[in-house]
Amino acid sequence: MEQKINCTVESCKHNNCGKQECKLKQITVEPIDECETCTPDESMCGSYEYNEDGEE
Repeated sequence: MEQKINCTVESCKHNNCGKQECKLKQITVEPIDECETCTPDESMCGSYEYNEDGEE
């Protein structure tokens, strides 16, 4: 089974907004500095790149 990365961050250049999917084959998930909440907001996508052109 192929892994699928869903993403709704429209400002990232790797996001296919029409399908709400990441176009990368893999991403890096990083912890937020000095955050130990044990909740999902404790992490972020380290592969994020701002889409300056507004293109999908």
